[in-house]
Amino acid sequence: MKKLTITICCILILAGNCLAQETRFTPSGIIEFEKKSNMYAIFSKQINKDNKSWMENELDNYKKSNPQFKVSKSILKFGNNKTLFTPVEEERISIGYFETEIVNQNSVIYTDFNSEMSIAQKSIFEQTFLLKDSTRKINWKITDETRDIAGYSCRRANAIIMDSVYVVAFFTNKILVTGGPESFTGLPGMILGVALPHENISWFATKITDIAVPENAITPPKKGKPVDNKSFKETLDKTLKEWGAHGLFYLKAFQL
Repeated sequence: MKKLTITICCILILAGNCLAQETRFTPSGIIEFEKKSNMYAIFSKQINKDNKSWMENELDNYKKSNPQFKVSKSILKFGNNKTLFTPVEEERISIGYFETEIVNQNSVIYTDFNSEMSIAQKSIFEQTFLLKDSTRKINWKITDETRDIAGYSCRRANAIIMDSVYVVAFFTNKILVTGGPESFTGLPGMILGVALPHENISWFATKITDIAVPENAITPPKKGKPVDNKSFKETLDKTLKEWGAHGLFYLKAFQL
């Protein structure tokens, strides 16, 4: 009887440990993201009837010496209901006539979900802006589709931003902070994957480190010309209004 009692106790302890592991929530840590840009598709979209005769040749030359996908790295630190998204420094892409700002990573973004405020340092046309405003509101529609990302089970959500950009996101409720890469937020958990199918770019987590992040490691950027969302967009519109279709590439890239 004594052995049976000990056995039962051991089983209960093991079951409790398994349940604790299953229901563990991650309050703080570091997420490593990969941004993938389909360069062939992005360049192809900039070919039209007016430039086709020489742009197709430029694209063919690019394909001969460059891979289809450009991979960029970034880090998201999270804790105390705050996040700091920081791109890993890399060589910027600029190839002749092709507009490639949607490929480059232009922003360091701090978000405080306690105050629902965001501070983003954006480098644009050799000028640095410090964009301070409320967090972006995205009208997400959560689906039943699931996907495993970096060891976390995630659910899919869809949305439209900037009136026309279709977004697919995957989030996990096992990470308590409701942030994500770039300025994608607003789901009931951490966003570990984002795809913009029609823009041919995506961000997906590759590694999640569950550690305590010091409060002073998640602080807002401070350099740049102060603007809010309204004045920032007005500046972009004024600069790009005569650029036609090419200006749309920049508008999307700078407002992600």
